[in-house]
Amino acid sequence: MNLLEVQVLLQSISSFAIAGGLIFGAYQFMHLRKSQQVANFTKLVEMQMHLRERRVKDPDLAHVFRDDVRDLTSDREVREYFFSLMQLSVYEIVWFANKQKMLPEGYFESWAKRMRVIAAEPAFRKMINSPSMKIMHDEFQQYVTEVVRSTEVAKST
Repeated sequence: MNLLEVQVLLQSISSFAIAGGLIFGAYQFMHLRKSQQVANFTKLVEMQMHLRERRVKDPDLAHVFRDDVRDLTSDREVREYFFSLMQLSVYEIVWFANKQKMLPEGYFESWAKRMRVIAAEPAFRKMINSPSMKIMHDEFQQYVTEVVRSTEVAKST
C-alpha cells in the first residue's frame, strides 16, 4: 500500500466518521425535540389541572363558566366532576408521552389498565358523558370515549 492509498483510506474513514456524527446529531436533535414537545404538553395540561383543582377546593368557582355545571346540582357533584377531570388530565399526559414514544409500553399499559377501572366508576362516566366542554387533545378524547364505551359500569357494593 503506497502513501496515496493510505491518505485516501484515512480521508474515507474521517469522512465516514463526520457523516456518522451528523446522523447521530440529527437523531439526538429529533429526540430532544420530542422531549420538548412532551414537556410543553405536560406544562399546559398541568396548568389546566390547577384550574380544575381550584374548582374542587371551591365549587363556587365552577359557576364562572355556566356550561361546566349545567347538570351538576351540588358541591359534591362539582367536586366529583372536576376531580374526575383532574384524573383524566394526568392520564392525558401519560397517553401523549406514550404516543411520542417517550414512555415504556409496559408503563403505559399499567395506566391503561387502571383507567379502565376508573372509567367504570359512575362519577367518571357522568363527567365524560356530560355535555360540558372538556379541553383535551381530540385524539385522546376519542380514545377515552372508546375506553368508556367498551367498559362496563362498576356495580355498587
